[in-house]
Amino acid sequence: MPNKQEQLESILKGIGSAAVAFSAGVDSTYLLKTAHDVLGDNARAVIVKSPLIPGRDISEAEKFCAEQGIKLNVIGYDPLGSEAFTINPKDRCYVCKKAIFSLIMDEARKLDLNTVIEGTNADDVFDYRPGMKALAELNVRSPLKEAGLTKADIRELSQAEGLSTWDKPSFACLATRIPYGNTITAEVLSRIDKAEEFLYGLGIRQFRVRSHGELARIEVLPEEFAVLIEENKRTALTEYFKKIGYKYVSLDLTGYRTGSMN
Repeated sequence: MPNKQEQLESILKGIGSAAVAFSAGVDSTYLLKTAHDVLGDNARAVIVKSPLIPGRDISEAEKFCAEQGIKLNVIGYDPLGSEAFTINPKDRCYVCKKAIFSLIMDEARKLDLNTVIEGTNADDVFDYRPGMKALAELNVRSPLKEAGLTKADIRELSQAEGLSTWDKPSFACLATRIPYGNTITAEVLSRIDKAEEFLYGLGIRQFRVRSHGELARIEVLPEEFAVLIEENKRTALTEYFKKIGYKYVSLDLTGYRTGSMN
């Protein structure tokens, strides 16, 4: 572990200055904190605000940067203006990442920063992630992956650093809740966001609301099933989900798992 941490710091020193693609998640938070420790103000956080990102993530990002004294740039992007994205092909993530990181690259140039870095870790290479192709095409660096740091490593190091994100559940953009081939619209994204905010308000830690037209398929960890089937919470949940536009509400008995739409 110390060798991996030293390797990460060495990579960052070699980069010299960077725009850090920030999402307020476990990986990007640790990368940003380390980059700022190593590079000071030559590491700038950049977060992309879009309909794909829950509002609470933007708020958490702004709060973290304010607390750490890290300069943050927020830029806007609306993927719904691109038919290549909204038709929801299997390489949707590639289309989106290419557009987003092109904007971040532009921002880095304006700030006179050498490159763009982001939080892919060593475990991510085993998942289906077409967005990695876009990162390679744009020469975006992934220092955590380059240093061999896994998600478990990053959580451990984050805890040692006192970062509140060390045990934060993994999340992904809201488009990942929609089956490939189903059109992505602002209405559907908003409905998913509201549904997941409701689950968050119930104290559920790890969740997804997979949106299949009029059906909401809820994924939570099996140990949290009991929360959702308590009579008052079950009733409140189904009433709310129907209020925001779902006709049917189901609990996936397999439980939460990453990439279940892949």
